[in-house]
Amino acid sequence: MDNKLKISSGTKVAVMGLGVSGWAAVRYALHQKAEVFISDIRPEEKFAKEEGFVDMEGIHLEIGEHTAEFLGQADIVIVSPGISVTTPLMDELHQKGVTVVGELAFAAAYVDKPVVAITGTNGKTTVTTLIGELLKEAGKRVFVGGNIGTSLFDYFLDPHGFDLLVLEVSSFQLESAGDFSPDVAILLNVSPDHLDRHGSLEEYRKAKMKIFSCQQEGDMAIINGDDPECAKLPENLLSEIVRFGADEKFVAGISGTDVVLYPGGESEKYPLASTFLNGQVSVCNSAPAILAARHLGCTREQIQSGLNGFSPLEHRMEFVHDLGGVKYYNDSKATNTGAVVAALNQLEGKVILIAGGRDKGDDYTLLKPSVSEKVEMLVAIGESSDLLEEALLGSVNIVKAASMKDAVQKAAEGANPGDSVLLSPACASFDMFTGYDHRGRAFKEEVRALNNSGQIEGVL
Repeated sequence: MDNKLKISSGTKVAVMGLGVSGWAAVRYALHQKAEVFISDIRPEEKFAKEEGFVDMEGIHLEIGEHTAEFLGQADIVIVSPGISVTTPLMDELHQKGVTVVGELAFAAAYVDKPVVAITGTNGKTTVTTLIGELLKEAGKRVFVGGNIGTSLFDYFLDPHGFDLLVLEVSSFQLESAGDFSPDVAILLNVSPDHLDRHGSLEEYRKAKMKIFSCQQEGDMAIINGDDPECAKLPENLLSEIVRFGADEKFVAGISGTDVVLYPGGESEKYPLASTFLNGQVSVCNSAPAILAARHLGCTREQIQSGLNGFSPLEHRMEFVHDLGGVKYYNDSKATNTGAVVAALNQLEGKVILIAGGRDKGDDYTLLKPSVSEKVEMLVAIGESSDLLEEALLGSVNIVKAASMKDAVQKAAEGANPGDSVLLSPACASFDMFTGYDHRGRAFKEEVRALNNSGQIEGVL
């Protein structure tokens, strides 16, 4: 174990940012009897419901700001993913000799079981969940966590009873991952996202590539062979590189609704036509999951059984209702242009697209080809509605909506039987909602309200 990351009685541990991973880090540090420092930029009233927790003995609290004076008291500063590690404050902490890391850095120090890590712009949660289900189908005891919502620190609190870990990891987490070295690392795709944080597509891609940087000989790197950005690998990778994609030369080939593995020259076909994974994007997501599961000892029969039983995740091309011959889909998790293009490609007929929210620096002109071909009307919502209108003017009829209720009503008014209404925002949700899940639920509630109001006679 890296002694710099050892947390024990008397260790001074500061936690920056109290999101899901931040609170989990606090719980773990307290469990280890460390002296805990909490720093969060939110105002004091935001912590009302945690008041008893933060007033516990051994906790020091800094609210409304992050300062080097406060954080510099710690031996270790654990940074939440939403906080950039490339700031003058971080430089000052490093100069003071403070170890500054994110939760993934502790995996290298604390985890002695196989780790599968999945990153990419789109599809991370689906692939992470699918791999977990395939491994469970084979009888393996799996911890599924990371960016998917369960922190690694929750695993550290109770590591017994698991055979291996499957982790969704984001570009934010990889920036502060230290010596994180997964046994199997998967890069699904790279398209513009979080450019407000990373500054450019190149820097964003470099952050994603850190998933491979500490792998060793005997480890596996699974890469999308069809994605040109994924091809720009760092030099001198030690792990075995395995590709998936449409080309038969890849170890995992995609042919229609089948995934075909070519281990040792022989073929293994995994048909998906009769499963919930039969869409174009889902088949592509299934390929790396099958590769990982096969590498980790699952049989062909166990994998096919897991694929057959897999159910689609909420807020990801989720079918909501058919109302008056118009199909409504909730794709609230699509927070970048690449995800929107993928969603549009899955739908037949004309689409009424509801998009917009908090801008993340994406280039909305990338939507033009797909929008011109597929979208009958764009209903723009949120802070980015003007940016969307500017980028797509002349490509599609654009209307603006003041709320999700207004957006759904305008979409319904503009749709004809055979059309689809798709919520696929290309933006973050925090201008109007607490998260993409809140946004997706609001959309579904308004669609159901249309049916319940009798405005549209629908088929549920």
